[in-house]
This record gives sequence, structure tokens and C-alpha cells, in this order.
Amino acid sequence: MIVETTTQKKKCIQTLEAMLLTRMMDDKMSKLVRQNKGGTFHLSVNGHELIGAASALALIPGKDWGLPYYRDRAFAIGIGCSITDLLGAFLAREVPHHSGGRMMPEHYSDLGLHLPCQSSCVGSQFLQAVGVAKAVQLDGKEEVVYVSAGDGATSQGDFHEALNLACVHKLGIVFVIQDNGWAISVPVRDQTAGGSIVHMARGYEGLSVFDIDGCDYEQTSNALEEAVNKAREGLGPSLVVAKVPRIGAHSSSDDPAKYKDTAIIEEEKSRDPLPRFEAWLVENGHITSEELQALKQRLFADVERAAIEADQVPFPDPATVTDHVFKDYEAPIASDAVISEEGVVIMDAINHALDEEMARDPQVVVFGQDVAFGKGGVFGITRNLTAKYGPDRCFNTPLAESAIIGLALGMSITGNYKPVAEIQFADYFWTGINQLFNELASIHYRSNGEWSCPVVIRMPYGGYIQGGPYHSQSIEAYLAHCPGLKVVIPSNAADAKRLLKTAIRDPNPVIFLEHKGLYRQRVFCARPEPTEDALLPFGQANVVRAGDDVTFVTWGMMTVMGSEVVERLHQEGVSVELIDLRTIVPLDIDTILASVRKTGKLLIAHEAVANCGFGAEIAARIANLAFNYLDAPIQRVTGKNCMVPYCKVLEDAVLPQKADLEKALRDLANF
Repeated sequence: MIVETTTQKKKCIQTLEAMLLTRMMDDKMSKLVRQNKGGTFHLSVNGHELIGAASALALIPGKDWGLPYYRDRAFAIGIGCSITDLLGAFLAREVPHHSGGRMMPEHYSDLGLHLPCQSSCVGSQFLQAVGVAKAVQLDGKEEVVYVSAGDGATSQGDFHEALNLACVHKLGIVFVIQDNGWAISVPVRDQTAGGSIVHMARGYEGLSVFDIDGCDYEQTSNALEEAVNKAREGLGPSLVVAKVPRIGAHSSSDDPAKYKDTAIIEEEKSRDPLPRFEAWLVENGHITSEELQALKQRLFADVERAAIEADQVPFPDPATVTDHVFKDYEAPIASDAVISEEGVVIMDAINHALDEEMARDPQVVVFGQDVAFGKGGVFGITRNLTAKYGPDRCFNTPLAESAIIGLALGMSITGNYKPVAEIQFADYFWTGINQLFNELASIHYRSNGEWSCPVVIRMPYGGYIQGGPYHSQSIEAYLAHCPGLKVVIPSNAADAKRLLKTAIRDPNPVIFLEHKGLYRQRVFCARPEPTEDALLPFGQANVVRAGDDVTFVTWGMMTVMGSEVVERLHQEGVSVELIDLRTIVPLDIDTILASVRKTGKLLIAHEAVANCGFGAEIAARIANLAFNYLDAPIQRVTGKNCMVPYCKVLEDAVLPQKADLEKALRDLANF
């Protein structure tokens, strides 16, 4: 038995209030769906109230962090979220928190309560919570990070990557799995070997595992108290697996009668934690039956009043629908001041940029595969940074791209760190694409501007090095298609250093693509090194060579190859204007337009495949904005619609060559 004290009695009543509010909110939301009041989707929390409420009351609101999943409304209420805001979010209204109508309901977000904006992607919050916990650890704060999910989420790789990373770094995080035995309609026997994640989780060294009845207040409170104390004392992570019933449907779109028989439904109802907790409170003298009824009446009135208030909140203004794709900030002023006239190659320029930004701003941290200590990454870009700034500022991660990006998101969202994460090869970022596209790119938008993530993801990319299909991809078109990401592609050392510094100071996610074939290239790429304060704003293309006959738009390797071709043609009297975009998001369409209006002809070259390549986007915009100026069809030189093979002869046949560029330019000039 829990020793009765005034404080614990108060905590019991607070837990009951959160549970009752959650149950009453469920009932109200269900009615509002049927009334077509604005909310069309309802996720029931019935059966999950105790574990959520008890978890919230084990934490310190506004100090500790919570990343609750969609069936954890009891946690949101227990930690202090306004029920008016929660109902307003349910009705898709312009409320202060919880996305202001941009997300579906039950995706909690409140900056003041330390609830980062949650998404619909099952299990994605685990790695983000690890990132938050890593930031807390580096800050030396006694803050606890709570993250919850259903048992179905433990099938996701992100869950296991998060447990591993949390144990490796001994982070102060409490994982809570609300195990109701179902992943929508899929029973646990089809989800998890052995019927519970507990057996597998106990294999992680340093992880405390609690297997509890999430409908029993004493078991639940004791486990949470132990786990939270361990985290607060900096002794590492815990996993609480709470068995609970899911009473009712998965959602308003689900019919459990299609996969649960009557016996299962009745058995789950019999485990309802609310009447069980009420009876326990009365039996132990924490509340009388009369006080309980009075409490229910008061809370019911609160929910009804909140529903009326929420219904009066207006819908978001359609004119604001594109606001907050990027966080606004004052762009830097361009500077081309140099340290000396001695040329530096791209790999050294990037290393120097990282070094200088880490010295300037202690919030900048560097991590990824093989980046730390003597190696400095497979290309040596981060060499000497660990020795100079210590293993807290430049450290290795597991070989797990989702973990790298999720860690960066979590660390940055605290507002205390600016991660510069390295993905070893762009070809392998696909295993992290959920954290990148669904999470990092959209968090500022879907939180209605409340949260932002200043993250730089560096990725070596591109071909011409005999890398084969898994070391030669050019992925810029995929990245540019995703709203919320800035995409940078330097072609020379001066631009690389200045653009990376700009990227680190930008409050938005930036993808920094570094062409592997140009790292050590001296012809064209080596430049006098910019000074420590020299920056280059995004969205400013560079006219490498002015001309009057043809506009030639490129980036990366194509700029380098194209410069040689253009110089040769100029000697023959063919005047080509070569434009290096430098960033494709944002795109400097104005420089391209001005050139096309002058020359009347446009060639676009990139090494990525033609099909849906970024060149097609440029061609479409120019055709729309400058059609009357064109004297010839827009042309493209691209890689073939084929993977890049390993054999050099085959690689050359797939990727654009100088001869291809020259022929296309001559043909356009003569059109």
C-alpha cells in the first residue's frame, strides 16, 4: 500500500480529475463528430486514462518534456493543456496551441508545457525524445523526458533505435508503452514475438523495464516514480509497459465488432480503470461517494463550457494557409572577403566552416557515422573537431540514418542546440526519410509556427567516382519536392564555406549536398578562402560567365564541367551565359529569367535522371514566365533514366559528359 500523506491524497484526486476529464472529453467529442461540428475524426482514450494521467503527474509541468502519442490525451490534460484548446483543436479551430487547425486532433503541442508538436507517424516520436534527452544531458539539467506510444509502435525500427541510443548515452528518458493488445485490428500475437515487448527490451543494457497493470494505481505510480527518479538523477532510461484495455473502437472510423468477439469486448470493459480507481479511492478514504458525484458534476460542466468556448473560436483564415513553411529571419549580407589568395579545396573549406562556427557558437554540435575522433568521416571532413571541441560537441552515432535525423530534430527543438548531422552517403538517407520528410521538414508548419528546428544535414552525393548504384545518386529533386527543406549545392570552395555558415545560422532545416567528386578538385573548385565572417545568402545564383547567345543553368558537378565547355565555345564566338544556382530551394528564378529574356534560349543540365528531375521544374517555370522570349525549345542534358553502374565505361554512358553539354549548346546556338 502507498503510505497516505496529504500530498499523495492530492495527487490521487488530481489523477482522478484528469481521468474523468479525459473520459468526459471522449463522450463530448463523440457527440460532436455525430453533430458534424468541425471535427470529423475521433480517437477514443477509454481504458488508457490512468497510465496517461499518472505519467503526467509524475513530471514537473514546464520543466520536464513530454512527447505523448495520439491516445494519450490523459497525459496532455494531466500536464496542464487547456481543455478548451484541446476541444478547439478537435474542431480544427484557430487555437493557440496544437497546430491551430493544421493537424488532425490528438497531436499535442504546447511550447510552454514542453510538448513538442507530435505527428501521425507511428513511433516517430521515440527518436525525437532521445534527441531532447541528449540536449538535456549536455546542458546538465535535471529534466526528464517522457515519450509514449501504443504497443503497435514497438514494431517500428525507430523504437529499437531509440532504446539502443538512449542506453548508449545513458539518457534520462522514460519510455511508456500503453499496451492494449491491438494495433487497430491486429492482435499482439501477430505484432510481437512472445506477446510482449518486455522480453526483448530486457536485453538492452542499462534499461530498467517495468511490466505493470496500467489499470492499477499503485503499480503504475510506483513504476513511474522509480523510472522518473532514475532519469532525473542521470542514471539512464526506463521502459514502462502498461497493460491496458482499449474499450471501444480504435477511432471513429473503426468498427471493433469486425475483429473482436463479444467475449473479448466484455473482458476489456471489465478492466476499465476508471470505476476501479474510483472504488479504490472511496475504499481508502481519499474521497467520499458524495464528493465523487459533486466532482463529476463540476467537471462535466467544465467540459460543456469548454466545448461552447471552443465552438466560438473561428476557423483559421485561408489566407494564412502557406504561412510558416519556413521560419522568417533576417538573411545575411553577402561577403566575398578572403583570408588570402591561396586556393583551398572544398573539403578543407567545409572543415574550416564547421570549425569556425563551432568556435563562434557553443550550440553547434556535429554528429553522424564515423565523424568523431581521428577519422573525421569517410572523407575526413570533420577531422580534428572532436580533439578540439570534445566528444560532447562532435560524436559518433550508430549506423542508423533515422536515428541521426531524429536525434538532430530532438536536440534542435529544445532551442539549445544547432545540430550539423552527417549522413555518410546521400544514397543511404532513405532509411531516415520519415524523420526528414514527415517530421523535420514540416514541424514549423504543422505547429503553426510555435516550434522550429535549426538543423543542417550534410550529405555527400553524386557520381563520376565509380561508386555504383549505392554511392552515386543525385537526390536533389526528391528533396526539393518536400516543403520545408532548404537545399544547398555548392560547386566551389568559396561558396561551400560561406553557404555552410549561412546554413548553420538559418533557423530552418537545411540539406547541404556536397559532391564527392569535387571534394579535392582544384581546377575551378579551389578558391581563395573566405574570411570567418563571410556569408552568402540563399537564393542567389552566380553568373559564372556572362553571355548573349544561350543561357546555361547548372549546379554541382555540371557547373564545373560546363565551365570548361563554355570557355571553349566563347573562344569560337559562341557566347554562353553560365549560371550556377548554388541553392535550388530557394530558387533564384529571377536571375534565370533575366538571362533567358536576353538570350532567348535555355539549356539545363544535371546528372540526376531526366524523369522528374529538378531541371523539369525550371523548364516549366520558364515556359510559363518567359514563353514569349524563347527562340528555341528549352533543352535538358541529364543522366539517363537508369541507375548509375559501377564499371567506368557504363558509368560514363549513363552520366552526362562534356561532349553532351557541348553538343547541346552548339545545337541551341545554331537553332
